[in-house]
Amino acid sequence: MAMGENNEIPVRFPVLIGDIGGTNARFAIIVDANSEPKEFPVVQTADYPTIEAAIQAAVLGRTSLLPLSAVLAVAGPVNGDEIDLTNCSWVVKPLQMEETLGLKDVTVLNDFEAQALAVVALDEHDMEKIGGGTGEDYGSRLVLGPGTGLGVAGLINWHRTWIPVPGEGGHTDVGPRTEREAQIWPQLERIEGRVSAEQLLCGRGLVNIYNAFAKTDGTPDRFTTPAEISAAGLEGSDPAASEALALFVTVLGRVAGDLALVFMSRGGVFLTGGIARQIIPALKTGAFRAAFEDKAPHSALLRAMPVQVVTHPMAALIGLSAYARMPSRFGVTTAGRRWILD
Repeated sequence: MAMGENNEIPVRFPVLIGDIGGTNARFAIIVDANSEPKEFPVVQTADYPTIEAAIQAAVLGRTSLLPLSAVLAVAGPVNGDEIDLTNCSWVVKPLQMEETLGLKDVTVLNDFEAQALAVVALDEHDMEKIGGGTGEDYGSRLVLGPGTGLGVAGLINWHRTWIPVPGEGGHTDVGPRTEREAQIWPQLERIEGRVSAEQLLCGRGLVNIYNAFAKTDGTPDRFTTPAEISAAGLEGSDPAASEALALFVTVLGRVAGDLALVFMSRGGVFLTGGIARQIIPALKTGAFRAAFEDKAPHSALLRAMPVQVVTHPMAALIGLSAYARMPSRFGVTTAGRRWILD
């Protein structure tokens, strides 16, 4: 087995592409460079002991196509040939996948690299704008996605080549800014004493905020899932849920604004994932933009930056497909992340 060092070796078709998150895994196969991806039903990672078992049951068991290569995006840092996922028990082992699945070439990227690739591969109708001006065509971009965790990536352009910048920006610290927030902050669940952005801006984070409001006010915590809380918050049928959703949106705006300054995202900020799609009405109330732009002395800079919610449910697969068809369009480093069968 040899580990690929660059993008000059073309990916061999058919190509299996996969977006592996903490809760769900999405797969498709691209037959050749000119074909659209053939998508398969979304699977829950908890239903399968390994990624190989999921691929066998959900993909290979449903088609006669036999992929020669795989390009996968996983929720966690890619470091070595045994890749632990941050919020999932699967361990991705590219060398083992080649042996058990008959693959000749496996590339593994970070899941938010794939989301970053998607924002230059999707059409305008796959997005919904949340204020701001018009993004620069080749300006740097920020991709932010609350889901099982909080994913963050940047996208920069150099000589018309899009270069994704993966990271773990979801684990930065956040703190209270108002008296009401200071009241609930002691009730928030922590990890080793810290309240990170991911402790608030993900599915379990919304539950964390909701429980903190209920404990602070001594009210019953009627809901236990993010879907219940967001639905009640959008309906206005439960005060704690409404307040929790409002704070979720506000903190998301603050964190997005902070990271937009880090990346100088004149090309735009892109919110991805199912949670962002589900709470678009809450994002449009004005609280998100107010928090996003509240960055004196650079408020004018933030006001000009457009924010888009990516509404395509398979955005990461679109990004991976674009990369597999034309790797030269993207400056994706594959050294240490591509395994080619000799």
